Amino acid sequence: MALPVTAATTAYANVAKLLNNGAAKPAVNQVADTTGGNEFAKLLGQAVQGVVDSGRVSDAKAMDLVNGKGDMVDVVTAISQTELAMDTMVAVRDRVISAYEEIMRMPI
Repeated sequence: MALPVTAATTAYANVAKLLNNGAAKPAVNQVADTTGGNEFAKLLGQAVQGVVDSGRVSDAKAMDLVNGKGDMVDVVTAISQTELAMDTMVAVRDRVISAYEEIMRMPI
C-alpha cells in the first residue's frame, strides 16, 4: 500500500511544481491578452490547485487511518471528493482539447 500513496504524493508534488514554474515563466511566443486571459489562467490554476489540495487531504486521511488515528468514513469521503474533482478536471481538459481542435479545423 505504500507504493500507491508515494506515487500519488509524487504526482501531486509534480503538478504543484508545474503550477509554480508555469506562473513564473511565461512562454516566449505567448501573445499577451489583456482582455481576460490572465483571469482565465488564474481560474484554471486555482482549479488545478484545488484538485491537488483535495488529493493531499485524502492522502493525509489515508495515512491517519494507516496510523490508527483516522476514521474509515472520513477516508472514503475524502477519496470520493478527490475522485469527483479529478473527473471534473478531466472533463474540462477534454472540452478544452475539443475546442482547440475545432478552432484548428476552422478555415482562415
